Amino acid sequence: MYRVVIVDDEPVIVEGLSKGIEWEKWNCKVAGTAGSSAEGIRVIRSVRPDLLITDISMPGEDGLVMIAALRSEFPDMQVSILTGYREFDYAKRALELGVTRFLLKPSKFAELEEAITAMTERAKERPAALETEPGANGGHAGEGESAEGELTGDPGANNFLVHNAMEYMRAHYSDKIRLIDVADHVYVSQWHLSKLLNGVTGKNFSELLNEIRMEKATELLKDPSLRISDIAEMVGYADIAHFSRVFKKIEGVSAGDYRNKSC
Repeated sequence: MYRVVIVDDEPVIVEGLSKGIEWEKWNCKVAGTAGSSAEGIRVIRSVRPDLLITDISMPGEDGLVMIAALRSEFPDMQVSILTGYREFDYAKRALELGVTRFLLKPSKFAELEEAITAMTERAKERPAALETEPGANGGHAGEGESAEGELTGDPGANNFLVHNAMEYMRAHYSDKIRLIDVADHVYVSQWHLSKLLNGVTGKNFSELLNEIRMEKATELLKDPSLRISDIAEMVGYADIAHFSRVFKKIEGVSAGDYRNKSC
């Protein structure tokens, strides 16, 4: 039996989808519901559904990033979007991320039933070796990872998530930013984001963050009015010795020598 999760910030829609559809017709059962993206992802990680029907225009949340996260972390889960957001480019991007159907509210039951049929048909094509019980991870590869530990999932979704993670890092490089902070921003676990960064860029979180910080530091070093200790703090390093070691490792020269050559 296929497990279904429904995510929408309108309780009447969640109830209508849960109770108004004869899920047994498709050998399905509603295994969980949620009223927000964050809650939805927690439910999905617990239930590991085969099918997901979700809104993407919930207040304060980036629906496309959430969809990319789900397509990356749960590549075999079939997703249909039910939303009032009518921008064509948004719908096109969602479909590029591997969504089965993009439905506009209010949708007719015939449209919902067609979407469920399409999702269950796709679910039937899933290799049996990839199926796991909810919450069971022992002895199996993690979501978004092959048995050999290689990154799987939708390549478009993976690249989309890494792009958004890198943009967040560039916007917050001066903060005491952690992997978990970035992972929360793109709706995936820190373990999965670590695999994504390595798989797409070939570098880990610390290496990427240091590179972003050093890129900014080289710009700041061109201003002779700024002390190197101030620059270190401005790009996120409380310890100037640590900054100096990282700078020389990445740039090949000390910060002082770099400044002398640049000014």
